[in-house]
Amino acid sequence: MSTTELTAASTPASVGRHGKWRRWVHRIDAATPARRDRTVDALRAVAMLGVVIGHWLVSALVADPGRPGVLTNHSPLAGFPGAAPVSWLLQLLGPFFFAGGYAAARGSRGRAALPWLAGRLRRLGLPVLALAAVFVPLLAALPALGVPGPTRQVVWSLVSHPLWFLLVYLLLTASTPVLRTLTVRCGLWWLVPLVGTIGLIDTMRPAGLPSWLALAVVPLGWAVPYVLGIGLAEGALTERAGAVLLPVGVVAGAALIGAGYPASAVGVPGDGWSNLDPPSLFTLALAAAQLGLFLLLRGRLAALLRRPAVWAPIALLNLAAMTIFCWHQTALLAVSFAGLPFGQVPGLLSPVGGDWFALRLLWFPAFAAVLVGCCLLFHRVETLAARRPRAVPTG
Repeated sequence: MSTTELTAASTPASVGRHGKWRRWVHRIDAATPARRDRTVDALRAVAMLGVVIGHWLVSALVADPGRPGVLTNHSPLAGFPGAAPVSWLLQLLGPFFFAGGYAAARGSRGRAALPWLAGRLRRLGLPVLALAAVFVPLLAALPALGVPGPTRQVVWSLVSHPLWFLLVYLLLTASTPVLRTLTVRCGLWWLVPLVGTIGLIDTMRPAGLPSWLALAVVPLGWAVPYVLGIGLAEGALTERAGAVLLPVGVVAGAALIGAGYPASAVGVPGDGWSNLDPPSLFTLALAAAQLGLFLLLRGRLAALLRRPAVWAPIALLNLAAMTIFCWHQTALLAVSFAGLPFGQVPGLLSPVGGDWFALRLLWFPAFAAVLVGCCLLFHRVETLAARRPRAVPTG
């Protein structure tokens, strides 16, 4: 859709003028071109929510009662191996890269490569620069403010670590013309040797991968769902493929766990190695199952998304996707620091225990409220980055 049109439709001022939710959602619906694939936007929105909820669940900050002001980060999954299936539901980076590949293929069609790439870099880069403008001076000031070293490390880790995906995303975005050409000429069969390469590297994991090799595998692994998204945009992947991807992904994932792969879709201390760092065959199997389910449900989802009240929140989540991603860990940190004077607040700063997950969920409204505040402050940067001189069809 035209970002300028949708932004105008989705501002609080617009809601105030019309005064009713019904007219607001119809305004957003009317600003959406008929050519836009709403199902891919819905997939991206669900993937973004999965990332946010997942990070809020697996980032267990614990206050040290013996050292005031000291926070340490723990993985609640380490003490709850039965929670591994939750990671299968919330680790949705495969669908996220899939949606990115689809949008890149659609958005670059008929456009010169360099201007299109410059626009994409601007859209991705400006929100990150806004985040850096806040946290670079803040991190530099923390030692002078007397913040303990472990706490500074937690802040740096939570804010910077999620941004790794942007580097991979930028690399794949820059490679879109080549990936799209390969997909158009060869279909999706050229992914077979790529998947085989991931499997070969997996055999080396128990002995430990060299750091350079692990870094090289990351974009190779995420290229698979990214290219599948290109395939959907170019007609090389159809909804019927869901009937293959879903059972193959489920069976392959179960077989890999039986063969000794970690059951969790994310890294867990004590597992020996992580399915996510770099992406393993299990990660690709999980992505295949998730995308297969999406393709099978795509027709029904398209019909549902034609309802303005269903489409409006999906559209807003997509419009603010980068802002949400950049600032969701800030929301977690802000609430955690607010609770620090009160010690080991249950579910917020307490050690992981039997009821920790239930208590953690009670803090989600506070995290969400702070995140909404961050979005109200910084979403203008993303809106500015997304403006184009003319409406351009995207995925």
